[in-house]
Amino acid sequence: MKALTANRLIDGDVVFWKAGKWVERFGDADLFDDPGAAEAAEGQAKSQPTVVIDPYLIDLMESDGLWAPLSYRERIRALGPTNHPSHGKQAEGGEVIEALLHADGAARSSGRVNLIKRK
Repeated sequence: MKALTANRLIDGDVVFWKAGKWVERFGDADLFDDPGAAEAAEGQAKSQPTVVIDPYLIDLMESDGLWAPLSYRERIRALGPTNHPSHGKQAEGGEVIEALLHADGAARSSGRVNLIKRK
């Protein structure tokens, strides 16, 4: 399973792909189990260079019956600023936030590793 993420240019906030547009919450993101659909969404996202920067697919894992990013880095990005638990997206709470907080593993997303290898 994969999700598509990027940073919004206007404010640098982490955003996720849903039905052809960007949303701020990981819990609202489209999850792709078909590699072709994921790559098609990534291609469509990359055609929006004035909206976001560096869209890429992230690997997901099951956590507490929900999905969470596999990599620790991506879980931090999905939770918002980590300077204090009462700030950012993590302060909203809920099932998705709990799944993100309790997910374990620190593997890198394969999409990001491929991006790093290309540089």
